[in-house]
Amino acid sequence: MSPSSSRYGCVVITGAGNGVGREIALGFSAKGYIVFGTAMSAEEACDLRDASGGRVSLTVCDVTKTDAVRAWAGGVSDALGDTGLDVLINNAAHVTRGAIEVLSLDAIRHEFDVNVFGAVNVINTFLPALRKAHGRIVQISTWSASVPLPFNGPSDASQAALEVLSAVYRAELKPFGIDVVVASVGTLDSPDASQAAAALQRVADSMTSDQRKLYGKRFRAFADGMSNLQASGLDTSEAAARIIEVAEQRPLPIRAMIGRDAEEILRTVRDKSDEELEDFKLKLVGLN
Repeated sequence: MSPSSSRYGCVVITGAGNGVGREIALGFSAKGYIVFGTAMSAEEACDLRDASGGRVSLTVCDVTKTDAVRAWAGGVSDALGDTGLDVLINNAAHVTRGAIEVLSLDAIRHEFDVNVFGAVNVINTFLPALRKAHGRIVQISTWSASVPLPFNGPSDASQAALEVLSAVYRAELKPFGIDVVVASVGTLDSPDASQAAAALQRVADSMTSDQRKLYGKRFRAFADGMSNLQASGLDTSEAAARIIEVAEQRPLPIRAMIGRDAEEILRTVRDKSDEELEDFKLKLVGLN
């Protein structure tokens, strides 16, 4: 199916092979959009092509690699032709957890490579197509970008940096009719919960005996706190439906809260002093 045959238009989604990105892709395709995106593996791409009846086309692409993104975007732009790109959903993200002292600089750099520089790479590459359609950019973020948590530093810092860049993009792209919204997503109760728990356990297991003496007990409490938050989190399909609703909203908001916990947490922190906010963050993850 060509983009011109869809009365809804075209969407590009990074990180669309699994999790909430996959649900967003399926949701848009079910509404009649033609969807392009990135995946981590050929298996993910084939699975989503079949699940969407061919309306979603994913490419295995590392968003941190400029040449790879250009090649992918070139293929998408050829398919779009003169219609341009209606919506870019920047969803690809990486999560690095652990005490900052314990993490390697390479691990922290990789977090910023994916979450910040990868996102900028994708946005800049697709701007010509977005200008053609006066399209919109939906930057997926998280509530913890505004409430940075212990043992979650690189992830929260990279998302906070991306929110600043999104605000700058919003101002710079407004003359071209391109809107930008930050979607602050709450904690998700996803099928990948066991994988998230396993990842936290790997971090704990990788600590040396000295590191475990310094951080082990508090990190275990943090891991338990995150698991509790996730257990009561928003279903990924519900989160995806809300993100699609935001992406289609006119006028596009500057920020959208995805999930009740995101709404409540971000509303709460606006009324707190710095000292109160410190206590609030620790209590959230069981470190008070």
